[in-house]
Amino acid sequence: MSEKAKPSVWVFGDQLNVNIESLRGRSAEDCRVLFVESEHKILSKPWHTQRQHLIISAMSHFAAELVEAGYEVDYRRASSYEEGLRMHCEDFSVGEVVAMAPASWGGRKLLERLGVAMVPNNQFLCGEDDFAAWSQTRKNMRMEDFYRWQRKRLDVLMDGTQPEGGRWNFDAENRKPPPRDGRSWPALGRFPLDQTDHDVLQRLPNSWGSEPDGTWPVTRSQALERLEEFVAEGLPEFGAFEDAMLKDEWKLSHSCLSSSMNLGLLHPSEVIAAVANAYRNGTAPINSVEGYIRQVLGWREYVWGLYWMWMPGYLDSNFFEANQPIPPVFLGEAETEMVCVETAVRHLQETGYTHHIERLMVFGNLALTVGIEPQAMMDWMWSSFVDGAEWVMAPNVLGMALYADGGAMSSKPYASGGAYLNRMSDSCRNCAFDPKKRVGDDACPYTTLYWDFLDRHRDTLSSNHRLSLQYGNLSRLSDLESIRVRASEVRDRLRKGAL
Repeated sequence: MSEKAKPSVWVFGDQLNVNIESLRGRSAEDCRVLFVESEHKILSKPWHTQRQHLIISAMSHFAAELVEAGYEVDYRRASSYEEGLRMHCEDFSVGEVVAMAPASWGGRKLLERLGVAMVPNNQFLCGEDDFAAWSQTRKNMRMEDFYRWQRKRLDVLMDGTQPEGGRWNFDAENRKPPPRDGRSWPALGRFPLDQTDHDVLQRLPNSWGSEPDGTWPVTRSQALERLEEFVAEGLPEFGAFEDAMLKDEWKLSHSCLSSSMNLGLLHPSEVIAAVANAYRNGTAPINSVEGYIRQVLGWREYVWGLYWMWMPGYLDSNFFEANQPIPPVFLGEAETEMVCVETAVRHLQETGYTHHIERLMVFGNLALTVGIEPQAMMDWMWSSFVDGAEWVMAPNVLGMALYADGGAMSSKPYASGGAYLNRMSDSCRNCAFDPKKRVGDDACPYTTLYWDFLDRHRDTLSSNHRLSLQYGNLSRLSDLESIRVRASEVRDRLRKGAL
């Protein structure tokens, strides 16, 4: 085969593994590999510093690993993906370009327009077609049903035909509030930044958030080390406190592996296998193991399937016609006396990460009850988190957090007053606001906004059977007019960055 006849395999920044479908079965002799570092993509959003560094550094490291393995690699820094491909094809007289199907709708449409051949994406355990086929068998879509189907068909955490431990679900053991004993939490090992990391930082635009400190793996070997570290140190206590929040501990026992899976440095199957083995070896309890596998095999795969089933119209979802902007406090442009919000923003600024309850019940809950525009909220979270991606954020933000899809994703809005935050965090102890109060200058904004949210959307939500108790309680409130006044004041102060 002549050099000019070699096909080019285009690898994107979330496909960083030699086992991706487009490289599988190929050798260094029969293809060249293209990477495009797109200036347009880098400048398309105000990315967190650690997020933009993570993706470009991981892509650069993987390209260097392929060179070391003997591959011919063309790493292009171009104004756009289109321009990078055009220059590559001209310079190498390329006749065929193939890529693994991107993880975004727009990415696939781009490759179709550019005439790039696509092979299926193999970074998930349930492909889009398989998920669509499963959904056709369901009268109602429930993640729990999908999760059980996944475990059965893939034989994950199963004892014959029954679930390990005798139950499918150990959520009841996994909702403990944060312990008050001042315990220490597993420390994450840091990976020293190398020359590639420093070169990437030099050429990327200045952005916001703390500089990279080696928290996030940028190579497969680092990701494997982080996986081993989590299974040994974090997994045993992960389950019990997976929903807890602490001011001075940003991750508790969470794995911090989501970015590695989303970039392709780890495959979900190897993560699940390592976690399941810990249960079989007796080094981690069933509630932690099942709780973590539920997140990866259940929730992560469910979100992936829903994204492809509902795109592209899903991105326009706005059930409540919410139109408020992202508040300055979320952007780090204002301070706040709400300790839970200050804490989550600080965690995000410092690490490019918060765990799922801070995302859902601090950021998402406030955005829902205030009425922040769903698309603005999704873009903000996508650009802010190291593990963000459109397929991740669309169902999680538009559906789960904001109910912008009108209930396609969840059976009721995840709105909550301050009582939940008081139970599941230590933020309320020294806060200026009282989670038990609905009205008054010291009333918790979450509590005020919760009742106001139910009131404002009574026409659309009161028929929801899962909210019958809440609406019964709402109808008995004697201070509803005061709540409305206080809520208007809270929204105004939040918009001005003065809350």
